[in-house]
Amino acid sequence: MKEKGRLLLSIGSIWLCFLTLSLSEQYMTSACAQKEKRRESEMGLLTRQLLESARDADFFDWMKTIRRRIHEYPELAFDEHKTSQLIRAELDSLGIRYSWPVAKTGLVASIGSGYPPWFCLRADMDALPLQELVEWEHKSKYNGKMHACGHDAHITMLLGAAKLLQRRKDDLKGTVKLVFQPAEEGYAGAYHMLEEGALNEIEAIFGLHVWPTLPTGMIASRPGPILAGSGRFLATIHGKGGHAAIPHESKDPVLAASFMILALQQLVSRETNPLEPRVVTVGFVEGGHAGNVIPESIRFGGTFRSMTSEGLLFLQQRIKEVIETQAIVHRCSATLDFMEEKMRHYPATINDEKMYEHAKIAGEILLGKENVHLIPMGMAAEDFSFYSQKMPAAFFVIGIKNESIKSNKPLHSPEFVLDEEALPIGAALHASVAISYLEGSAL
Repeated sequence: MKEKGRLLLSIGSIWLCFLTLSLSEQYMTSACAQKEKRRESEMGLLTRQLLESARDADFFDWMKTIRRRIHEYPELAFDEHKTSQLIRAELDSLGIRYSWPVAKTGLVASIGSGYPPWFCLRADMDALPLQELVEWEHKSKYNGKMHACGHDAHITMLLGAAKLLQRRKDDLKGTVKLVFQPAEEGYAGAYHMLEEGALNEIEAIFGLHVWPTLPTGMIASRPGPILAGSGRFLATIHGKGGHAAIPHESKDPVLAASFMILALQQLVSRETNPLEPRVVTVGFVEGGHAGNVIPESIRFGGTFRSMTSEGLLFLQQRIKEVIETQAIVHRCSATLDFMEEKMRHYPATINDEKMYEHAKIAGEILLGKENVHLIPMGMAAEDFSFYSQKMPAAFFVIGIKNESIKSNKPLHSPEFVLDEEALPIGAALHASVAISYLEGSAL
């Protein structure tokens, strides 16, 4: 009986311990849930305050003034001296410290404690070699140059975020780095920023790009691959010129180039899995000046794209083989330049799933779930991809489409128009993503 009593007492003690642990675990879970709910509520309030501040009349006018000044004086890759000077002047007026120059004309500003965690927001600065066709008060003052990809807006949004963050600098649970990057348009400014060590301490990065097919007030992105990797090529075909009436005495580079261009199309249609996105496009052909003369040489060039590094390398190798082999078939010679020194190939842009989810939640709090969309993968390319290779990254697009002002023209169009109502949204989203990241890392 005594042994039975001891056994029952032991079992009772075990159950009591189990019950105590279970209740303790439930209490801790409940406490954590309440703490998380409280944090989300506080973050929601802060996010709304950020957007209200950015939409304040004086704040909004300040942003519009900056964007229009940048738009009037567009500068091409690695030549963004006036743009960089304007950014530095605004940062000086806000009392924000920065490092300059980085990658020739770029700069990196810093707000917060000066200690980890380190989070990064990025904007690109360069314009395009286009003649603006939009007639308005702030049209480009530089012939043949235009902000037709919205980089003037990207700078403005990041400066807006800088102002919002600086107001809260003492409350930041870490440090936000603001990267103003040169030379996104083909010249891999992001690569050079990384090479110079400007982002060595950064734990994660967020970037925005204006999007003319998405209505103003909306944002969009996707986890995983979002934009393609890309490369360029330039081929020069050398033959033997002559009169069109005696083609047999010539070695016709026009005919050779024609066969090459046709054969290149088969790299996607016959050598690529139909379920794998790849592109080979010939964008220009130059050669000859008279209809009755076979020229000595002809030039053509284009771009190749893939969602994987392996796909990009495959296309590059096959482009080389097709062009060189077709040159031999047509008794010509070919020189091929992939321009990797001058215009480094871009890898695919890949969103880290956790960073994507973090930015998505921030966007939903800011704009409502109905205004945050899943976007399909696209074959455009972005040098933000270099950052995404080095650290967790999230790249989102922000809508600027407004039928009433015809801000629906495509990127890189000389008729491109931007809805400035997107500026405060972008500024608030940048700031919200950064603050909430630091808050989450500090828990």
